Amino acid sequence: MKKYVAEFIGTMVLVLLGCGTAMLVGCDAAMGGGYILTALAFGLVIVGMAYTIGNVSGCHINPAVSLGCLLAGRMDGKDFVPYVIAQCAGAFVGAILLAVIFALGGVTDMTGGFGSNGLAGVNGSILAGLLVEVLLTFIFVLTILGVTDSKFKHGSFGGLIIGLTLTLVHIFGIGLTGTSVNPARSLGPAIIAAFTGNIRALLALPVFIIGPFVGAALAAMCYNFMTE
Repeated sequence: MKKYVAEFIGTMVLVLLGCGTAMLVGCDAAMGGGYILTALAFGLVIVGMAYTIGNVSGCHINPAVSLGCLLAGRMDGKDFVPYVIAQCAGAFVGAILLAVIFALGGVTDMTGGFGSNGLAGVNGSILAGLLVEVLLTFIFVLTILGVTDSKFKHGSFGGLIIGLTLTLVHIFGIGLTGTSVNPARSLGPAIIAAFTGNIRALLALPVFIIGPFVGAALAAMCYNFMTE
């Protein structure tokens, strides 16, 4: 149960601070500062949580990461579904907290979707968005599998490396899909956005569930092939 609580808290913090930053600073391509701040917010959350809950649950805080770890033999199959449930619940609560904070503060949601993902950067192309999410998740999960492999020694820098990699994929992907690489992170904000009348993110949601899961599965297969 402690592992699931840790995953719930970690994913809640990721959505609260990552998506919250995106809401506040915006992600307009003409104003690159918003890209960097949002990318750093997501990456820094991973760094902080890795050294906070990493020893409890492994700090997946992402169903795609959990799938990659499952397929790579890094987690017990009986933990996978509870991990995903805890992560999705955490993302949902994180998005609710954003809605409450912004409502009480009278602040307008700068993105119109609580930091949810979309396909505007790829002109609404489902295939392009799917490809972006598959590739970025592949890179992210492959890095995680390499850094956390017990056969190799990476010292105490694992959390930092993973956080910086998430920052990197966000810098590339924000202008295209908003960068998900995390089905739970996309699900929570999309549901809350739909409740407030914005269903665009909800309509695009399958891309941000299927893409990360496919990318994670490919990363696990690739890493197993290279190291076994």
